[in-house]
Amino acid sequence: MSGRRRLTAAGALAAALLAVSSAPPPARAHAVLVRSIPASRAVLGEPPDRVQLWFNERIEAAFSSVSVWSEAGAQVDRRDMAVDPDDAKHVAVTVKALAPGRYVVRFRVLSVDGHIVQASFAFTVKPRS
Repeated sequence: MSGRRRLTAAGALAAALLAVSSAPPPARAHAVLVRSIPASRAVLGEPPDRVQLWFNERIEAAFSSVSVWSEAGAQVDRRDMAVDPDDAKHVAVTVKALAPGRYVVRFRVLSVDGHIVQASFAFTVKPRS
C-alpha cells in the first residue's frame, strides 16, 4: 500500500472513530410525572377523595406504589393504588377523610422501560372558613 493510501485509510479510520465516540448515548427514558390531582403545592378548600397521577410512560402496577402521608407521619390513603385499566399511564389511590393540614404524596413507580422513579410532592387542605 502506498504512503498516500495509508494516510487516506488512517484518516478515514480516525474520522470513523471520532464519529462513534462523539455520538450521543442512546436515550434512556424514565417515567416522568406530567400531571397530578391535586397538583404539587396546591392549596385546597375541600379535601380530595383520591389522589391521581399521570406519567409519560405506562406503569407496571405490580412494582409501583403511591401513598399519602399527614404531617404527623400517618399514612392516610386506603392502600388501594391502582393503574387505570384504560390508561396505563394513570394511577390513583383513595384517601380517608382528610382534616385541614399539609399532606405528602409519595410515589415509586416502575415504568415499562424497566426504570424506577421515586419522588414526592405536597399539597395542603386549608381550614373551612
